[in-house]
Amino acid sequence: MTYDFDKPVDRTGSSDYKHGGLVRNFGRADLLPLWVADMDWETPQFITDALKKRLEHSLFGYTCDPVDYWPTVQKWIYDHHGWKVDLHWFSFIPGIVKGIGMVINVFLKSDEKVIVQSPIYHPFYLTPEGNKREVVWNPLKKKVISPAVPDDGSGNGADEVWTYEMDFDHLEKVCDDKCRLLLLSNPHNPAGIIWEKETLQKLAHFAKEHNLIVVSDEIHCDMALYGNKHIPFATVSDEAAEVSITFGAPSKTFNIAGIVSSWSIVPNEKLRKPFYDWMSASEFNEPTIFSPIATLAALKNGEEWRQQMLKYVEGNIEFVIDYCKQNIPQIKPMRPQASFLVWLDCQALGLNHEELVDLFVDKAGLALNDGEMFGKEGKGFMRLNVGTQRSVLKTAMDKLKAAVDGMAK
Repeated sequence: MTYDFDKPVDRTGSSDYKHGGLVRNFGRADLLPLWVADMDWETPQFITDALKKRLEHSLFGYTCDPVDYWPTVQKWIYDHHGWKVDLHWFSFIPGIVKGIGMVINVFLKSDEKVIVQSPIYHPFYLTPEGNKREVVWNPLKKKVISPAVPDDGSGNGADEVWTYEMDFDHLEKVCDDKCRLLLLSNPHNPAGIIWEKETLQKLAHFAKEHNLIVVSDEIHCDMALYGNKHIPFATVSDEAAEVSITFGAPSKTFNIAGIVSSWSIVPNEKLRKPFYDWMSASEFNEPTIFSPIATLAALKNGEEWRQQMLKYVEGNIEFVIDYCKQNIPQIKPMRPQASFLVWLDCQALGLNHEELVDLFVDKAGLALNDGEMFGKEGKGFMRLNVGTQRSVLKTAMDKLKAAVDGMAK
């Protein structure tokens, strides 16, 4: 079956946060929203059909997990990532951010600290802060892949290509005996990095040596692009399995964020038992009636849709990169290795934070996540969601070009 990702979808009346949150977050309702990390395509029909079928049985009482729920998740993870997860390592969690808050409350004393690696998904520091825990910043550092090559008139010049890498020397300096938890974004949000095995092994060894728990948020793991392969943190070594709590979900991949469908995987019983006992005591580990239904439909029927969706996302990424190179060379998109989020390097515009936000919001009429939301290392960047129709993306880029061109007038 061929899926149509160019088909426009009117989200009016659906109470979607991408539109409904514009006034609250940007002060205007007339912006083109390319911020919240869900996609503008319809949830696949095989998921909708499964939900409709359940609705035909009009009795929505207490339910138990379908017998094939966790075996299906287990099979998906093994087939796609080569990780054989024991069934008793799994638990439902009511959302990944909520899961982070739960880990903090189960394992951290009031004076213990959480390490984050910025630029990073903002709940990684907001959730610890909201739970009255100190955040320790271990910024990622720039790694040049290929230096810039000046154009000598032959047309063979090239921009510098770079990415982020973990700064273990700095991590050693900031990690004291009160640090208890490190939050890992794997693949990384906002830059879309798939961490290399050697990096994850080094992180696991550091965590083991310093008595750290590592929560690995792997919600974007099924959205690896351009032939890249996601590596689950817990698989890289025995040390990683011992220190890790992994969170995942089908929600990003299949566009069902509104259906809470997250899970945790904890190989080490010394971590698993206190965490799962705590969740069980308050029934946080019990999924809503529709979560297993949507999850089973996605993982049993969704591979062809996923492959076509990823190919379309790659096309959108290349469209943005080519458009900027030809029309807005001051903005340099980083090509992500995973996900539908593109980290835009806008530093060459020479704008401060307020001026950059004004350019995108007030001048271009676009709603993106500003870089400083992800920590001070995000200064001069914007995060663009390309999980939308190509026509919408072209409209957005044309509006941005007009705004940048207007700066010179």
